[in-house]
Amino acid sequence: MELLEVKNLSKHYKSFDLKNISFTLPKGYIMGYVGANGSGKTTTLNLITGMVKCTEGEVYIDGLSCGEDMRAYKEKIGYVGDESYFPEHFKIRHIRTALKDFYPTFSTDRFNGFIRKWKLPEKKSVKDFSRGMKVMLMFASVLARDTKLLVLDEATNGLDPVMRTEILKLLQEYVMDGERSVIFSTHILSDLENIADYIYFIHGGRTVLYDAKDELIESFLLVKGESAKIPPALKKELIGLEEKTYGFEAILPSDKAELLGNAFLFEKPTIDQIVIHYIKSREEQ
Repeated sequence: MELLEVKNLSKHYKSFDLKNISFTLPKGYIMGYVGANGSGKTTTLNLITGMVKCTEGEVYIDGLSCGEDMRAYKEKIGYVGDESYFPEHFKIRHIRTALKDFYPTFSTDRFNGFIRKWKLPEKKSVKDFSRGMKVMLMFASVLARDTKLLVLDEATNGLDPVMRTEILKLLQEYVMDGERSVIFSTHILSDLENIADYIYFIHGGRTVLYDAKDELIESFLLVKGESAKIPPALKKELIGLEEKTYGFEAILPSDKAELLGNAFLFEKPTIDQIVIHYIKSREEQ
């Protein structure tokens, strides 16, 4: 069953349009939502969380839309962004009290458990927390509630590898019961290689690619070779052709592999390589 349904989501601004974004995310899965800066990732996530109203389209979380029951809808969501949303002068005790009063499903015991586990300082104000401490405090606040969907917007940016690994493990544990899901926007695409089940790639407010991660990787080849040897038929199909001192590198749809002959090297690409070459191809248009 689908946990998240996004149908023809659009948002019009004077300088930017998000247009016809549609996808589904089943229960128990993680989606990587990727794209360059300004592509519409944060706009989409803000529409899903109800922070921004859409121009057109609908969003359902576990069958419920924001319009039907806003409070119940938002209760299903746990949000962590790249900036702390807690007042800077607050200490952990203030945050604990505020969350307990505001969210019916908030568990003080669970929250306290995360605070102890991550050794977050109870006596310091939020303004004196490190970047990593602020992120872990946000995770403690959302994981202490009975949410259905975690929405992460660049939440792991700037964290050290140990802390990022801890968060990725948390996300996998979160969906393990098969009833909850995660949509995760990040520039650290290597993280998605490890945990994402689906990839949604957006550019310029439009859908570029959307598929299961493994299927997406199988759909392309990373091709390398001498630029002078590229025949016209192959060059026409290459995506994001990048010529370097040692030769070229590009992405090629797997169903066009017969065009390679024996003159070029090829291998499976990473998600990072697919996205980078697609962005390059779009910028050249």
